[in-house]
Amino acid sequence: MVQDEPNGELVAKRDAAREKKPNFFVRIAVFVRQVFAELRKVVTPTRSELLKFTAVVLGFVVVMMALVYGLDVLFVWVTTAVFGVPGGATP
Repeated sequence: MVQDEPNGELVAKRDAAREKKPNFFVRIAVFVRQVFAELRKVVTPTRSELLKFTAVVLGFVVVMMALVYGLDVLFVWVTTAVFGVPGGATP
């Protein structure tokens, strides 16, 4: 085994013999241990951070809704100008 430079993962050498794959239950146990190790790294945001993140997300959603609404109104205006009023009614 050789340690890969960029991300620190272990990789097998090209000419090295393949190691025997562990059985199903051992792989599940390793997976569960790795999940718990990752969960220990999770940091819960403070109340002020949570409120700030929520405000940023809501602000972004409002801006995107306004953008989509504006494009919708523009496209309706363009299609009405190009194709006219449906049914041939004139104002």
